[in-house]
Amino acid sequence: MAPLAFTTTLTSAGDALISLTGELDLSGAPPLEEEIGRLSEQDGVRRVVLDLRELEFMDSSGLRTVALAERRLGAAGRELVLVRGRDTVQRVFSITRMDEHLTFVDDPGSPSGDGATG
Repeated sequence: MAPLAFTTTLTSAGDALISLTGELDLSGAPPLEEEIGRLSEQDGVRRVVLDLRELEFMDSSGLRTVALAERRLGAAGRELVLVRGRDTVQRVFSITRMDEHLTFVDDPGSPSGDGATG
């Protein structure tokens, strides 16, 4: 499996779309945490969308990163939305019941709450 890689795209609507590929684990978490921290302080960003569709693997370190991102963004008055990933990735959210507390959508263009679970 590939190490974590991501690209960030800013939209005119105030969304920051972070598209993830590879593995979100202990080695991949720090750069993603830095990017989320940067976006939490950037003017004009109202929502951060993590696109998990191309993520191959996520462990408890990745789950921690997502949980901390939601807390950090919420404290900054911003929203975190997750685009559902592969079954193996979604299972991590399900078995920890985090899927009940996070906002998930099927498509990165969906407005907040559309197709949300929880």
